[in-house]
Parts: sequence; C-alpha cells; structure tokens
Amino acid sequence: MSLDERAPTVARTVSPPVPARGPTPRPAKAVVVIAPLSLTIALGLWGIRRQNTMWGDESVTYQLAHRDLSQIWLTAQHIDLVHALYYAVMHEIFALFGGGLLTLRLPSVLAMSVAASGVGLLALRLAGPRAGLLAGLVFPLLPQVQKYAQEGRSYAMVCALVTWATCALVAGVPHRARWRWAVYGSTMLLACLFHEFAVLALVAHGVTLIVSRVPRPVLKAWSVAAAGVVAGLLPLAICSAGQSEQVSWIGGPVRLRYFLVVAVVGVACARTPLGARGPVRLSALAVPILVLPGLLLLTASLVKPLFVDRYVLYSNIGIALLLGAWMDYFHRRQQSSRNAWIAWTAAVAVLAALVPPSLALRTPQSRSNDATAIGAAVRKEGRPGDGLLYLSGQQRILTAANPGDTRFLTDLALAQDPVSSNTLAGIELPAQDIAARMLDFDRIVAVRAVGVHSPTDPQEEAKTSTLRRHFREYGTTHVNGARVTVYVRDHDPSAKDGPRSNSLGARGGVMR
Repeated sequence: MSLDERAPTVARTVSPPVPARGPTPRPAKAVVVIAPLSLTIALGLWGIRRQNTMWGDESVTYQLAHRDLSQIWLTAQHIDLVHALYYAVMHEIFALFGGGLLTLRLPSVLAMSVAASGVGLLALRLAGPRAGLLAGLVFPLLPQVQKYAQEGRSYAMVCALVTWATCALVAGVPHRARWRWAVYGSTMLLACLFHEFAVLALVAHGVTLIVSRVPRPVLKAWSVAAAGVVAGLLPLAICSAGQSEQVSWIGGPVRLRYFLVVAVVGVACARTPLGARGPVRLSALAVPILVLPGLLLLTASLVKPLFVDRYVLYSNIGIALLLGAWMDYFHRRQQSSRNAWIAWTAAVAVLAALVPPSLALRTPQSRSNDATAIGAAVRKEGRPGDGLLYLSGQQRILTAANPGDTRFLTDLALAQDPVSSNTLAGIELPAQDIAARMLDFDRIVAVRAVGVHSPTDPQEEAKTSTLRRHFREYGTTHVNGARVTVYVRDHDPSAKDGPRSNSLGARGGVMR
C-alpha cells in the first residue's frame, strides 16, 4: 500500500471527530407544573394541625361554615359580607368531608398549590422553562405563602384565582380571542367576590398592559373585561361599605417590613435584563402586581386604616416571578465553576435562613391569638355555676368553636345567642340588666383580649364598673392573645387563699 493510500486512514485515526456539546437540558412543562404543586402540598401538610389549635379568624370560619346557607346569608346582612361566598363554599366542603380542623385548612393548601403551578407557568411563558421551575419553587418557600397556605381563611383561594387570571391575561394578549378575555374577567370577578381587595390586582394588570404598549384592541378588550369585573363587584362593595366597622380594629403602627423588603428586592431584580418572550415582559408584569396593591392600600390608609398584608397576599406572585427569572439569568451568565459554587452556597444559605421562620409558623404562637387555648383556660378556671363575662362582647367568638369549654358557665351578658340572632357574637342585654345579673354571682370568669381596643358603649362600661365596685381579682391566666381572670365577691370563702396568677401555654385543649 502506498503512502498516499495510507494517509486518509492515519488522518482519521489521529483526529477523530469531536461530538458537539448540546445545550443545557431544560425542565419540561409538566415538571414546571408538578414540582411547585408537589412542594407546596408537602409544605402545606407539614405541621398543618398546629398542635390542634386555631386562632380567632379561623374560629369565625369554623363557626359560620357550620351554619345553614340561609343562616350564613342572614348573618352576612349584619357583618362579614365580604367573606360570605367563602363561608358558603366552606359550608359545602364541611358537608362533604366533615367539619374538622384538617377540612378547615386543606382547601387553602390545595389553593396555594394551584397558585404555585400558575406562577411556574407564568414564568415559563415569559422567561423560559428554567425560570418557570425556579419561580414555581420559590413561591411556596415565601414566609407569607407558607403561613396562609395553612389557614382556614379565603386568602389562599384569592391568591390562586388572581394567579390564574394573570395567566389568562398573558395568554390573551397575543391571541385576542374573546373567550380568553371572558375567562380572564370571570376569574378576576370570582377572586373579587371572595375578597374585594383583589380588585387592586386589576389595576396592576392595567398598568402592565400600558407599560408593555400592547395594541389598542388588546387594551380595549381588557377595558371591557375590567368594566365587567367592576360592575359585578359593585353591589357587594356598596353593601359591605355599611359594615366598615368590622375593620375598625385596623390601626396603630403599620407593619411594613415584609412589604418593603420584597418590594426592594423585587425592584432590584427587575433592573437586570430578565426574560423577554412575547409582548408582555416579565418585569412589566411582576413589578406592578408586587408593588401597586400594597401601595394603593397604604395610600387609602391615609384616610382610613386598611393596610393588612394578607389582604394583598397575591402580591407574592410578583416577587416569585422576579426571583425565579433572576436566578435563571444568573445561571445563564455564569462563566466559571467558581460562580456556580457561589450561587449554590447562596441558595443553601437562603434555605437555611428560611428554616427558623418556617418552624415558627407551625406553632400556635405564630398567630395573634389562640382561641383553643383561651377556651381551655376558661374551662380550667371556671367552676360549674360560675358567671362568664366577655370584655368586650365581640370576644365571645374566641370560645364559641368548642361549646364544651363554657357549657357549665352562665353567660351573664348574653340576651340572644349568635346562631339565633344571625350574628358573630350574639346580642347582649341592656347595661342595667348586665350589672344586675353580675351581682347574682359570687364568682365571675372574665375573658379580655390583649391588644384589642375595647369599645366604650354602655354595656362594656357596666361590666367594668360593676367588677371594679363589687368584685376583686382572684387570679389571672395569661394565654396567647387574651387574659382569663377570675373575680370574686368579698364574702366568697374561696378568697381566703389570696390572689394568684399563672400562665397557660399557647397549646390548649384538642379541637373537637
């Protein structure tokens, strides 16, 4: 064989073809949906019973959802009209699955899981699969999301509805099909009917479209849908305006730390060039929904205090989108293994920092009160035949979830119970009758909420003045959110032991 004949063979042996390096694998769409949903369910089920306790707002849900639908509607004419739809839904859920503590909270876990999947899909559409997976996994790790995923209130459901309405908005911009805008409008209206302040997300959506400079037909379609939402919400808003006293508890220093932190972090993330897919940019969607609802509530609070962070829980959609897209951007820009090591170290540090608040959120002390512990303290301190007094009468809801705690005590101020009067706390006797009934008892167990402004109506003045003139404190039990005090008349033989005071842990009796 000649040299010329051997040359091609040698060339192939010495320089074999090098296979081309393929692109970094990206998560499939199914993973973007399933992984966030699974993580949210796992975190939601972790410690969901909170040592078998519930706090005051959950106690209201528990009580009202056990009433008939007609009773729920009649009660809503007096108070809590803004939550009437949620109570009706929970009534049906209780009817199907039983009215226990797990049934009270599981709907919120499932709703937040659906919201996490929606966040993942939003980021996938706007910034790609990896950003979608990261945003969907960040969302359930946020402290506020973990907290309200385990709470028997409407906020998780509102968050899920706003998330999927936002998905419908983003999908409707390029396609412009009427049915997509009908889905968007109906989903937003349902969210607003669950809680009126969901309408602030509608404002954020409008700003997103304006900033994105979408075509005029798109703005027109959104305007028609938004007008339908406002028209559908208007009757509820007008009727509930007459119940504005139910938010009279909002006052004092506004808790802004969480809102300010996530707003600053979100805006900082938005300064980087995040995903640019389609006519709506991710930052143009995420920043308004993160900042505007809370900012509008704060502005309204200059006239009347209204800012409570859970009212705009859905603003966490924005920070999850921005963090997920920013991490994807950092991953794509990393040039060395050192950068990757730094990124992983930072991620581990953040996860480690989330462990203490995650553990704390699953304790009874994580809420402003513990209705179960309050009821247990009343049961422990009261004797059969003692009088029972609530300071004020609205605090009756704190022991109503478990009637066994007060079964052997006489409610001294109650004229008509909550169920028959279609109210949350019942109707109380006139002031002079309350004072007269108090003087018929030698021992009175009084429940007083901590950190709650007490009204100055005649009934409350009669209670406090009668206790001050004719009774003396025998002992006080401190529980999370309340004090349970035993008062005795001077001629009561039990007073010879002298006053006493103790503290009952936040964990009370087991919910029945």
